[in-house]
Amino acid sequence: MTKLLLIQGANMAWLGRRQPEIYGTTTADQLNEMLQAHADEHDYDLDIFYTHVEGEAIGRVFKGVEEGIDGLVMNPAGFTYRGEALRDCILDCEGLPYIEVHISNLAQRGIKSVLASAADGMLMGFGLQSYLLALDAMLDLLQKRNG
Repeated sequence: MTKLLLIQGANMAWLGRRQPEIYGTTTADQLNEMLQAHADEHDYDLDIFYTHVEGEAIGRVFKGVEEGIDGLVMNPAGFTYRGEALRDCILDCEGLPYIEVHISNLAQRGIKSVLASAADGMLMGFGLQSYLLALDAMLDLLQKRNG
């Protein structure tokens, strides 16, 4: 069974309460339910990890690789601006597919991601649907790579 790791970066645990005009009112728990339902429907294992600490995210990526994850989807959130160490971690995991996801469109907000250069692709600006699109894209990417 395909194993995906989804990391939610700094501030994402406050989804639904923090800046609802940008991120909406859906809570982190509600989003988790939606994502797990997607995993059940498409028959893959999804591990969701929230952290406000970049070092914890790095540790979880390396642990995931050791556990045999097939791909990484991440909303770096607060790490988007200064996540160089996290970017280096992803680059060190040669061959690990990585898709970056954001609820809002960073370009419209004048934000550049320091992690984008490590990503196979980015999905952003479609609200919470961005997550489902990113997961679908990861499954498609893995299918194409694995034949």
